[in-house]
This record gives sequence, C-alpha cells and structure tokens, in this order.
Amino acid sequence: MAEEDYGSFVDWNQMGELARSSGPTKVDCKELKEFKQLARQGHWANNHKLRAQVYQQLFKAIPCRTVTPDAEVYRDLMGNAVTKKPSSAIPLPEFVDGSTVPHYCLKSEAVASAHRVISCLAGQFPDISHCPALPAVTALLLHFSADEAQCFEHVSRMLACNEPGKRLLDQTFLAYESSCMTFGDLANKYCPSAHKLIVATANDVLEVYSDWQRWVLGDLPFSHVARVLDVYLVEGYKVLYRVALALLKFYRKHKAQGRPAGQQQPQDSARVKGDIQAFVKGIGSTVTPDKLLDKAFSIRLFSRKEITLLQLTNEKSLQQKGITVKQKRRNVQLALNPDTFSSEIVSAKEMRDIWSWIPERFALCQPQLLFTTTNHGCSLNRFYSHCEGYEPTLLLIRTTDGDVCGAFLSTDWEERKRGGNKLSFFGTGECFVFRLKPEMERYEWVVIRHPELASAIKDPGSEDVSASEAPNMDTNNLLQPERPAGDLSPFLSARHFNLNSKNTSMFMAGNFDSIIVGGGEGNALYIDSELNHGRTGRCTTFDNPPLCAESFQISLLEVWGFQDTMAT
Repeated sequence: MAEEDYGSFVDWNQMGELARSSGPTKVDCKELKEFKQLARQGHWANNHKLRAQVYQQLFKAIPCRTVTPDAEVYRDLMGNAVTKKPSSAIPLPEFVDGSTVPHYCLKSEAVASAHRVISCLAGQFPDISHCPALPAVTALLLHFSADEAQCFEHVSRMLACNEPGKRLLDQTFLAYESSCMTFGDLANKYCPSAHKLIVATANDVLEVYSDWQRWVLGDLPFSHVARVLDVYLVEGYKVLYRVALALLKFYRKHKAQGRPAGQQQPQDSARVKGDIQAFVKGIGSTVTPDKLLDKAFSIRLFSRKEITLLQLTNEKSLQQKGITVKQKRRNVQLALNPDTFSSEIVSAKEMRDIWSWIPERFALCQPQLLFTTTNHGCSLNRFYSHCEGYEPTLLLIRTTDGDVCGAFLSTDWEERKRGGNKLSFFGTGECFVFRLKPEMERYEWVVIRHPELASAIKDPGSEDVSASEAPNMDTNNLLQPERPAGDLSPFLSARHFNLNSKNTSMFMAGNFDSIIVGGGEGNALYIDSELNHGRTGRCTTFDNPPLCAESFQISLLEVWGFQDTMAT
C-alpha cells in the first residue's frame, strides 16, 4: 500500500479500521490557526500517509536551538548499529523513570528501533534528567516516520524547541513534578466531582496524579492517542492537561455507574492508579477518540496563562524546599558506625529506619546528639539552649512503660520567640510524628494525604495561631473557602508552603512551661517544663492516634540534629 512509505514500522493487521485510508488526501494550509481547526476536526485522522505528511510540516515549523541534531547526525552516529546490536543490549536511559515503549500497533522489531532512537537521543541531549514521556512519543512518531533517522530528527526538534512560552516535553524532574502538582490544581478546580472521588478512594492523591501524563502518553489506545497527537503538535502542552482531565471525568462517570454513591472505600493509592490505568487502556469500548477530544475541549475558562502561572508557582515551591531532582531513596542509607553511635533510646537500626522518613535533602547528613536528659537534666530552658540554632531536629522520647515515640521538627526552636510569651505555632508541612514501640508508624501532615484541606496561603504579616484558641476553633476552617475566579489554587503545592489552614497547620509550639507538637482538637505531643510528664492524643494536623499511653511519664528524652558531613 502507498502508506508504507510512512508505515514501515507498523503492523497493519493490528490497525483495524485505521489500516484503510479514507477522507482527504491533502491539506492546503500554512497558517497555524488553520491547522488548529483541522486538527481538532480530525481532517487527516483517517489517512495515515496524509497524517505523516502534515507532521513533517509541523515539525519543520517548530522553532529550535541553532544546533539541533537531525537525521544525518543519527545516521552518522548509529551507522550499522541496526545490524550490530540487538535491542536487548540497549537499555532505556534512567531518565525515562521506568517507562517502557508502548507497542501502539507496531511490529515487534519496531520496539528495538525505539530503543535505538532513545539511546541516541540520550547521548545528544545530556541535559535531560527526567523524561518519562519519551518512550511513548518515540513509538508514536515511528508510525509516521520513513526510518529511524527521521523519527530521531522529529523527537529532537520537540526536545530542542525554544519558542518562548511553549514546551512540548518535560525534561527535568522539577518540570515533571511541578506538572503533577499543577494537574492536581486543575483537577481540583475544573473536575471537582472526579477529584473528590480520588480523595475519597486513595490514601495519597499526589501519588495517583503523578501518573497523569502516562494516562495520555502510554495508556491510551493508539486510535485515541493518535488523535491527541494531532492536536498536541499544533497547540502544545496544554492539550495533555485537557485530555487527562477529560479522562478523569470519564473515570468518575465509570465508577459512578459501577458503585452507588457513598460506597467508596479508601484503598492503597497503587490500586487506584492501577484501576485508572486499566480504565484508560480499555476506554475504546465506551468512548470514541472524537468524544474524548470533545470532552477535553468543553472545559471552559481554561487558559495557557493559568497553566503557566500554576507551573511557575509550583516550580518555585519545589525549589524553595530543595526538591529539584528525583531522589533514589532506596539507595540512600544512613551509614552509622555501631561503635560510635550512641543513643539510650534507639538502636542504630532503628535510627536508620527513622532516617528513611526524613526529607531527601537531609538523607546524607549524620545524626548529631544535641540534648539528652541523661547528661543535661530535665530542664526546658536547657532543652532550648542546646537546640536553638539547629534546623531541623529529631525529638525522641522513651516512656517509663518502654514505649518509644517522637517527631521530626522542620524549624529552629528559636522561632518560638516571635510570639513573645504567647504559645504560638510555627514550622512547616515537612514536620511529622511517629512511634517506634510497640510498633513502627509515621504520621505526616494531613494535607499531604488530603490536599483538599489546604485552604489558603498564609499571609506573612498575620499572627500565628494561639494555642489557647485551638480548643475553640471552628471546624469549618477545614473547609476550602470560596476564591475569586482565576485565583491560584493552593492545592498540591500546599505540601511545600508554610500554610495557615488553622487547625490543619499547627506543627510545633513552645514557651517557658511546655512544648507542643501537632495541634487542632488535641496535641500529638505535649511535654511539660520539667521534661518529666507528657500527654498524647489525636490532632487534626497529623490525624494521628495517641503515640503511646495518653498520659505518660518520660524516662528519657533526646534531641538530634543533622550534621552535614560534606560541609567543612
């Protein structure tokens, strides 16, 4: 067939109706607006050769860096690599983050071609550090490329696009992670019913939304993702957001038909992710490609400007917390010397376990004992004098019953002085509480697990919440207030900002007669001025159960700092 010029990688037996070309055979337009209209209408959707020819025009029109590798570069670099090295010997680079090459009705040997193209791209674009969408995009473009070299050139132009305000592929972890946060913001605003379903059924909403790009570029059937690609190459990145939001809306409808309202049961986030993935992969049985795009473009008041503002805000929040690269936490272990590490509360193994919970940027620090009741006595003043100037700190408590609990505290205790003699809360959403004995469990800030509780970014000029106000707080403060149209949603970025969501953001407090960790309808930890007696209970900030006996006597208390062994 004539289409084989642009279909040498395609298994036409799997293409079904798409294998039979029909409709227009040419496109006579040069203006982007005309392409935009025709792309949304599916003008070339039923003609494989015409679609490939249109793509050639679109790729040539992408503004790129002066030095952008082309097909000749690929041929020079790869040479006869096709015959020399099988695909099994060419692993995908780490920056694809475990993504595999989708088959997309390709011949089995085409997967090997995708591996070779991606391997060459990795060598030519050394700044790429995170690009999970690359395998799917490469596999799609093989459909409409005459050979591997042409596919390489097309993907290169997407990666090298330098048009201001336009981006086609995320190439860093910072960009990708902030896009996941931005998708959460958009879902909360434009798909509230679907978002509430995810909140009700998943333990970790951010983990579910971290797959949003894979729903579109990876899980969608070829017939659907090809139509998305038509519009995406013309209109850019915002199309991916629109389509993913449409998929979320269809998923909610699917779940509503299968289960009566109010019957959702919270479950592991991985199971929710798997359920969405299965739905998207099988969407062809209920939703046509045109219906998917209609739903995507029916979302009103959705602008490129809003996306850009959200993306920049979320990137800034990540940068402020030092989260710019993906941390391989499984490979970062606290190297403790059992002969030199000495704690009367935890063993070296238990300290390593605690270290696996702390924020990534402190993972390579060494524990430094700042205060212990054994050496420094049971005095709150001495506690403050030894802990001030250190940030963050780790609080460990052993009770007279033998229970062990504690807290990771993100902020210097000196911050308490800003409230004068008034007991006022400070700290950030990185704080958490935990227990080690009788069983090990960590309780993070509730907003990380339920971002809808984040109501507003704190005004830097506002006063801290007084502890005396906490028992009488109106629980309506947990609800998200109305915001002016167009105002930025603080949704997932809430975990990276110091918010004042009243009783969901009461992290740590201290004055001359007590210290408190966690507030709102109770305290996760309360310790008196003699460091002798304590109380524990549920609090709304961490949504934790009592960490030990609700009223307890302290046998030992230690505070550990984080020593940067690289700084000299």
